[in-house]
Amino acid sequence: MKAIEELSPVVGTAAACRSLGLPRATLYRRRQPKPSAPPATPPGTRLRVRPPRALDDQERQKVLGVLHSEPFADKAPAEVYAALLDQGQYLCSIRTMYRILDDQQEVRERRDQLRHPTYRKPQLVATAPNQVWSWDITKLLGPAKWTYFHLYVILDIFSRYVVGWMLASRESEHLAERLIRETVVKQGVVRDQLTIHSDRGPSMRSQTVAQLLATLGITKSHSRPHVSDDNPFSESQFKTLKYRPEFPDRFDSIEHGLNFCGKFFHWQNHEHHHWGLGLLTPATVHYGQADTVLAARQTVLTAAYAAHPERFVRQPPRPLALPREVWINPPADGPEPRMLQLPRDTNFVTQLSQTG
Repeated sequence: MKAIEELSPVVGTAAACRSLGLPRATLYRRRQPKPSAPPATPPGTRLRVRPPRALDDQERQKVLGVLHSEPFADKAPAEVYAALLDQGQYLCSIRTMYRILDDQQEVRERRDQLRHPTYRKPQLVATAPNQVWSWDITKLLGPAKWTYFHLYVILDIFSRYVVGWMLASRESEHLAERLIRETVVKQGVVRDQLTIHSDRGPSMRSQTVAQLLATLGITKSHSRPHVSDDNPFSESQFKTLKYRPEFPDRFDSIEHGLNFCGKFFHWQNHEHHHWGLGLLTPATVHYGQADTVLAARQTVLTAAYAAHPERFVRQPPRPLALPREVWINPPADGPEPRMLQLPRDTNFVTQLSQTG
């Protein structure tokens, strides 16, 4: 640049640039002073220039006051905009309302919405039959598409005994009321003895069923919404029903369903050795025959041990224990479930009655 500046007055700017191989545009650009750089903005900030048509601060405060006013405090900006137009007022556009709310960090759900109640987790315990029943309704596929039969089942959670069931062509609170009433009479339940637990189906929460339970002195309990684990015994029983090898894809008629369910519930109550009952049948536990059966089993195991003690490495064999209590949602910090342990001597029946 210095050589060109010295040579230009002598031979001219064009000739000087040509002799040194420098474009004249570059020379002229370098002769112009550089503009000063704009002040740096902090990282993460956006330099916003207010356009001339924007609302001034006083107008923005007016809009914000309207949005905070009682008629519009829980309304969306579009609702406020429409309502103001119907009242003959125009403050700004809907988008401007959103910008003003955004500056105040108030862009959120403004509507007053339904707040669902907090449902308490049901915690029920049974230490004997006919203290807690669980009931539910399941659908069985009928002979044609979109046809169903409705199976009502009442289960005692302590004994797993099905105390009542009904198969009908529809779900009805009046049918449920009739089944519960007949089952209570058949089982000889007295006032303040029983709690009936169910989910939140329409028949379960109906006024008809609620009035019956209040009349009979029965406490009602419900699962939390959409929590199937709150009704585990009924859900498990329905799975046992529908996973039986002979369970049909569809039932040809209600008589077909009645015949199948009758055989199934007889098997479950009187033949099925339930693992949760120490491999006793539900009927054995429900009707107080567990002591006798466990004593007979202990006799067989004692004889087997006497004949071949070398085959039992750790200790003399004993029958599986029967739970003393059965819970729906046991306390998280509560004690372990108590099991009905067998005594080591042969006087089993006498000692068992004393511990009970």
